[in-house]
Amino acid sequence: MRKLVVLGGGYGGMRVIERVLGHQLQDISVTLVDRLPYHGLKTEYYALAAGTVSDRDIRIDFPDEIDYIYGQVTDIDTEDKMVLLASGEKVPYDDLVIGLGCEDKYHNVQGAAEFTYSIQTLEESRKTQQAINGLRPGSVVSVVGAGLSGVELASELRESRPDLTVRLFDRGPSVLSFLSNRVSMYVQSWFEEHGVEVINNANITRVDADGLWNHEDLFPSDLTVWTAGIQPVAVVRNQGWELDGGGRVKLTEHHFVPGLPDVFVVGDNASLPYAPSGQLAEAQAEQIVQVLLCKWKGVNYPELPDIKLKGTLGSLGKKAGFGVFMGKQSLTGKVARLLKSGILWKHKVIK
Repeated sequence: MRKLVVLGGGYGGMRVIERVLGHQLQDISVTLVDRLPYHGLKTEYYALAAGTVSDRDIRIDFPDEIDYIYGQVTDIDTEDKMVLLASGEKVPYDDLVIGLGCEDKYHNVQGAAEFTYSIQTLEESRKTQQAINGLRPGSVVSVVGAGLSGVELASELRESRPDLTVRLFDRGPSVLSFLSNRVSMYVQSWFEEHGVEVINNANITRVDADGLWNHEDLFPSDLTVWTAGIQPVAVVRNQGWELDGGGRVKLTEHHFVPGLPDVFVVGDNASLPYAPSGQLAEAQAEQIVQVLLCKWKGVNYPELPDIKLKGTLGSLGKKAGFGVFMGKQSLTGKVARLLKSGILWKHKVIK
């Protein structure tokens, strides 16, 4: 029995498991290692933090047909082919898929790690929700980073807590300018109309318990949420593998670590020609399964096509949204929000 071990039940890890199970292989066992007993819909963590959805709304149960080990991965021994856990347990593997996700990147900003909240994990999003719920009316919430997560959090927070002052600090001249000019202008206008203060061309230089410094100016803040960058988890960054400028692992064309044909890396930890996303992780996972199936059959690896993404969708509260499809066509308003809701529903009910 050949043992496939998947580290992390995120979008990439779940897609690998689902596709392998679909082939009903009798000589392959599948083990998932994760801290939690369910898959969290990370694209919706902003809504949990803002208090507009419950914890249960953004969880999906893992399939019953595999083995589970719940714990924190502390190291990977590729020589003896073992995964080491914080409990001291060692998990042997024949093939390994690493999908451990990411953590916040603070860019050496003083106080950012100590005095900001996060939405990178389900546990951190819960803590952020509790802190926001405890704020008094009139409090100021600062969101640092106006990428997709920051925009969705700020807009959702505006709807869930209209009594709060919400500030969004954007490093660029306009929010989401990397998507399209139409989307950027629409989102910027939505924030202006709904009373979210957007500070463009921001450069956060320091954070403390009472506020944050943009350039040399102090902005008082009762609570600050950091959404200004991510990096692979430390256990992956510290393996000694070749990394790109973002700390992600450089891989062969078949998605395994060079020199380690039994170790595949998926999702936020992998160096790919796109920004990390759930969609990208799932598309890469599909290709990893193709390679694994060929490996297990003892045949040549397939020639893999370039990964092509369908587009990006985002929400502005519960009634508006935006999207860019195939890098060209832009969509804004209620239809974009409905499309995002439909994709979320499909992900939850169709395995």
